[in-house]
Amino acid sequence: MKSLQLTPEKCPCDSGKSYEHCCKNYLNQKQSAPTAEALMRSRYTAFTLLDEDYLRLSWHPDTCPKNIRLNENTVWLGLTIKKTTAGRANDDTGTVEFIARNKINGKAQRLHENSRFVKIDDHWLYVDGDFHSK
Repeated sequence: MKSLQLTPEKCPCDSGKSYEHCCKNYLNQKQSAPTAEALMRSRYTAFTLLDEDYLRLSWHPDTCPKNIRLNENTVWLGLTIKKTTAGRANDDTGTVEFIARNKINGKAQRLHENSRFVKIDDHWLYVDGDFHSK
């Protein structure tokens, strides 16, 4: 199984922070993501680490697929947050537009999505998203 090797200097979500001071506590469930963007970044990190349990936990139960099967041949290359709307600590909903780059079996791809999030009982959850075509 391939997974991203973590370095103490950089979180996979490209926040500029170390993993220890960024997504680690969210993925370890020691802390809830305080904003929709933080949850988006932690979900990206979960994809890089093949953490299906965290993806399920952070997905709204009404829209979460029964089976989450991550492709272990995917190499994640980076995340760019394009725009956030609401989704702050005091909000109940928010959207995050992002571009995630990856390679699957050597073929580069871009995932450009507007994701919707909702906060329930002080926990942000991913609801769904609209994909941008190339």
